[in-house]
Amino acid sequence: MTIYKIIPRLLNGSVLVPSSKSMGHRMCICAGLSGNNCIVDNITVSKDIEATNRCLTELGVAVTKVDSDFKGRTAFQFHWNHRFSLVPVTVDCGESGSTLRFFIPLGALCNKSFTFKGQGKLVSRPLQPYYDIFDKQELRYCTAENGYLPLTVNGRLKPGAYVLPGDVSSQFISGLLFALPLLDGDSTLKILPPLESASYIELTLSSLRIFGIDIKRKDMFHYKIPGKQTYRAPSGRVQVEGDWSQAAFWLVAGAVGSREGLHCRGLREDSLQGDKAILKILRNMGADITVQDGTFTVAPSGLHGCEIDAADCPDLVPVLSVAAAVAEGTTHIINAGRLRIKECDRLAAMHSELVKLGADITEEPEGLLIKGKPEGLQGGTVVDAWNDHRIAMSMAVATLACKEPVTLTGGESVSKSYPEFWNDYAAVGGKTEKIN
Repeated sequence: MTIYKIIPRLLNGSVLVPSSKSMGHRMCICAGLSGNNCIVDNITVSKDIEATNRCLTELGVAVTKVDSDFKGRTAFQFHWNHRFSLVPVTVDCGESGSTLRFFIPLGALCNKSFTFKGQGKLVSRPLQPYYDIFDKQELRYCTAENGYLPLTVNGRLKPGAYVLPGDVSSQFISGLLFALPLLDGDSTLKILPPLESASYIELTLSSLRIFGIDIKRKDMFHYKIPGKQTYRAPSGRVQVEGDWSQAAFWLVAGAVGSREGLHCRGLREDSLQGDKAILKILRNMGADITVQDGTFTVAPSGLHGCEIDAADCPDLVPVLSVAAAVAEGTTHIINAGRLRIKECDRLAAMHSELVKLGADITEEPEGLLIKGKPEGLQGGTVVDAWNDHRIAMSMAVATLACKEPVTLTGGESVSKSYPEFWNDYAAVGGKTEKIN
């Protein structure tokens, strides 16, 4: 475990935002299934992306690292003969929920034993919607006790009518959208309302369109998926756009802990990412955010509380809790219950660690109630990352608004999605001392 002592300092400068992990997963999967030596570029390699490439390899896809057109980024080339692995395989999904849920339906196309392992809380994250489908289709599978990993799927999905609840992770929906076009016949997919995280489904659909997959949609709840389709790589390299969920940490940092503001580069203003909602939410809280030539600049801002509906942007809640903790007035974060089954219980984690820093925060079953302290937080204590990258980065941002240094245990957890976070933090003036 890595321990960092973080000294409160006002930040200033420019950050090239990492590429979108959400789009990175999707582009790598589509490129891998296209198999025609497609190159996906501008990838910020993280443990989660590595897990997705491991799964592709076990499907029979050759994944090769090649030179990137972008400084400090990575490109991968994918080749596949469109034949699934003919031998039983086992793959470790690490702690990546996206990887696991995207690949379970693809593993169920092999008609051979495909075993999924995981680490940390991923072992116990719910997979019941897939188990219900397997039961209905009489597809063989086995799990550890309580439906936990490892999961072994042994059989092949059949075309037909699929139904999924919309109030669970959209990753189940995306997983089926990746796999069903490869079946021998047509399928339908019905989503039972209410639907959460709809923007992530849009990301999947946009990726599928790029690779020539036809999904016929009546509305957000009804899909017709023709079978016997083939993923086709577009001409030229595919580039992954910047990540709005990672940009959120810098945008909040610029508002609550910068000297003259922070500049975030590498983002698309027309992005379909749901976490682009950080712009609207922070502006609603009073943040001064401007955009010019693709660079988003946030100036030091006096924030005020508001109601934040997290149904479509749950990953923003940890760092928005930090913004709320030093805003004028009260902030109520609602519809955030799914955060309890992420890498950690993120509602409990942010309540626990922000209280240690001196915040006035009440944990609710589905959210957080935060009474802001615009004078800042106290600090001077030890906080923990809960082995969660978003908690670790949120604590780094919270320290900027503290009067005394903060000691963070588990700072290495940023490697899950943003391995260069601490280097970027230092580059804009953040001061840390690694204790071990």
